[in-house]
Amino acid sequence: MVVWCDGRLVPPGTPVVQPGDRGLTSGLGVYESLAVLDGTVFALTRHVQRLVHSAQVVGVRLPAEQVLREAAREVAQAGRWSYGRLRITVTAGPDESTPGVVVVTGSPARATEQVRVVRVPWVRNERSAVAGAKATSTAGNQVAARAAHQAGADEAVMANTRGELCECTTSNVLVETDGAMLTPPLASGCLGGVTRALLLEWSDGWDVPVREQTMAYEVLDDVAAGRAGMAVSSTVRTLVPVVALDGQATCEAVLARRARTLFDARRRDEMDP
Repeated sequence: MVVWCDGRLVPPGTPVVQPGDRGLTSGLGVYESLAVLDGTVFALTRHVQRLVHSAQVVGVRLPAEQVLREAAREVAQAGRWSYGRLRITVTAGPDESTPGVVVVTGSPARATEQVRVVRVPWVRNERSAVAGAKATSTAGNQVAARAAHQAGADEAVMANTRGELCECTTSNVLVETDGAMLTPPLASGCLGGVTRALLLEWSDGWDVPVREQTMAYEVLDDVAAGRAGMAVSSTVRTLVPVVALDGQATCEAVLARRARTLFDARRRDEMDP
């Protein structure tokens, strides 16, 4: 792991958070996960912009955007990974008058070819005070993810409080049906994923339609019955077909595999779209 804090690279075991930091005591902080390709951070501008939005929602003071950009680039270049994962974390500090800590970490990552998903009984609150923000208080996600792992899956998929399909714990979700890939709108309470946004934008020039659509959570019954395909998207995974739902094999997500090929090719040409 490569670690950056307070303007410089530090050894991975270096203490960086004060005991009274509200990021530690209350989970008050924001973060971003980014992908690194051959030492270059992908979609850095979009991730920094989303971090700014999250900080405004949560109430966290950020350093200048250029500081965040340079820190991310320094970690990516120090890691020299052909494929890597970066995380920018900013805490709220011990009080409102004192800035929190900014930590950027990086490590190697591997491409994911497929995922297994399970439904869980918990829901995403689309009316939450932090809906759509990447806040560091992710205990709910961690509990749902643990349940998925205990069930032999990689991800958990959740509804919102209205009974609509929302998202997975660390991924957006897409349902493949009627010749198109459908993803819940942001009004569902899902996170505005960078990969999700690029799929919606870039697909205009592809033979794979991707669009937003509100769907009842019961649409997953169609996936389980083989009447629809399913995929998830995230920064490091990109777009990945779902091969099993609740322990049962699903039909092949043909459009997802096609879209992933197109996405991977384009992001190599546009590293900061």
